[in-house]
Formats: sequence, structure tokens, C-alpha cells
Amino acid sequence: MSKVLTRIGRRRALQGAAAGLVVLGLLLWWLLPLGDEPPSGSITFSTGTSRGVYQEYGTRLRDELAQDMPGLKVTLKTSNGSPENISRVATGDADFTIAQADAVQTYEEQHPGSKARLRGVARLYDDYVQLVVPRDSDVRSVADLRGRTVGTGLPRSGVRLVAERLLKAAGLDPARDIKAVSEGIDSGPERLKEDRIDAFFWSGGVPTAGLADLADTFAFRFVPIEADLVAKMHDQDDSTSYYRATNMPESAYPTIQNGDTVPTIAVSNLLVTRRDVDTRVTEWLTRTVIKSRDEIGSHVHSAQLVDLRTAIYTDPLPLHTGARRYYRSVKP
Repeated sequence: MSKVLTRIGRRRALQGAAAGLVVLGLLLWWLLPLGDEPPSGSITFSTGTSRGVYQEYGTRLRDELAQDMPGLKVTLKTSNGSPENISRVATGDADFTIAQADAVQTYEEQHPGSKARLRGVARLYDDYVQLVVPRDSDVRSVADLRGRTVGTGLPRSGVRLVAERLLKAAGLDPARDIKAVSEGIDSGPERLKEDRIDAFFWSGGVPTAGLADLADTFAFRFVPIEADLVAKMHDQDDSTSYYRATNMPESAYPTIQNGDTVPTIAVSNLLVTRRDVDTRVTEWLTRTVIKSRDEIGSHVHSAQLVDLRTAIYTDPLPLHTGARRYYRSVKP
């Protein structure tokens, strides 16, 4: 009897070990397919401005790619933001980038047929529009910016794109009713502290390092952007359909918001490439984006929101063949 039990116990132990090896093998295959040599070569990744989320995300992603594809050289190029990023990828000046969905659609409207060359890799996270003023400012709404000096973002930036549309929705002409200056997240906070501007717009994941640092040294607040303005923006053109009314979470900048959410606009960010970019490189890069979410997210909070279940929704762009291949390989 004891010998029988011993044999049964041994058999169960072997079965358990075998099952464990299967699980481990599947996990290793998901992270790094066995027997699959990492692709090599070189790619250019267009990021964003210093102190912005695109730049920080791109830098962290390059580090992760170096581990997964040591033979792949990744060159980062700073940019003014989404519109410039899309232009670079569409014209071949970069291979991958991050851009707001509204900027992608706007580029297509300005360059018909461009979406035939562009492809989506992943939906990443949402940008929140943030209108920043000194805490003692009497600006309480977007319309109150009339006659003020306002940082509307750098030329060819996603900030400039949404800021001008928002101003128009509030009944303001950006060229006549305000003094618009080209200040972005790299310079706007300092200009606000120096009292050289009355307000500035920013569109980015939260928290953005440039604003988190400003919160440590300067008392500011966010001007609410009400839902009725978002509805008016939707009447401007097709690309504005990607804006949605939401609330910036109270946890974004705790010392500034004091437990309160802020009504604002959100727009999704997409990881973008071109149709002709190598399929295997794109597949491996997609895998790295998904599996490095927590590691990058420990430094770039927005990256924590990258989700395998929603990453495939890259509207208005179809998925790149390499990205689709990866998502199919991990589909439950």
C-alpha cells in the first residue's frame, strides 16, 4: 500500500513539475520567444520637448529595447510635438513616434492619402489639456484669457493644435484676442514664475515632470475646461471628434489640486510607424512596449495605463502587420 502511495505521490510531483515547466515556457515565450533571434539594424524614434512625457517615455523605452534587441540601434530625435512627429514618420525622417490621435487625423486632412502610409502600433495613454495660471490669478475660464499673454505651445506641437481650437470654442481669436507666445512645457513654467506670461497651455500625460517640479516652487492652479467647450470644438472639423470631456484625476498633482478633480479635455496618444517599417522589428518593439509597462511606468506614470486589451485600438490608423502579429500571438 505504501509503495502504491509513493508511486502516486511521485507521479503527481512529476506532473506538477511538468505543468510548472509549461507555464514557465509560455511566460518566457511571451517575453522573448525561444529560438527567435532578435532583429538588428537601426531605427529613429521622434519624441518631444524636454521636460515632456514623450521625451521621457522615449528615453525609457530605448533602454528597454536595448535589453530585448541589443543589436538594434535606436536614435531619439526631440521634436515640438505631435504634428511634427507625424510629419517625420510620414516622410521617412523617423520610423516610430508618439502622437495625439487628433494630430494624426489633422495631418491626413492636410496631406490626403497620408494614412495609407501610416500605421498604428499601440494606443498608449491619454493626454490631458492643462491650462495653468498663478494661484492668485483672476482667470477663471478660457474666455477670461482675453487680452492676456498666453503660452500656446511651440509651433507644430499638439499643445498649439488643441489650444487654438479651444480658444476659438471660447469665442477668442488666437491671433487678435490674446498675445500668444510660443512657450511649451520646457519654458512655460519658468516664464509663469517670472510673471512674463499670464497663463500657458499644456497637453500631456499626468503628472508631467515640468509641472510636478513647478508645484514644488510656485503656487499655481488649473483653469477648468468645461464640457460645453468640448462640444463646441466638435463642430470645428473631423479631427476634433477625438477630444472628450473628462476630469483630470485628483492624484495628478496632489499639492495643487488638494483632492479636487479638474474638468478638462482628454485625447488618446498613439504609437505610430509606417507601413514599410520592418515587420519583425515592429513585432518585437510592440512586445517590449507591453511587457515593459510596469518598469517604464515606475518612472513615467502615464505608461502604467498601457493596456494589452485597449492597445489594439489605434483609430484613425490600422495596425501595422508586425503589431497585429504580436497581439494575435498573445490573444487568450
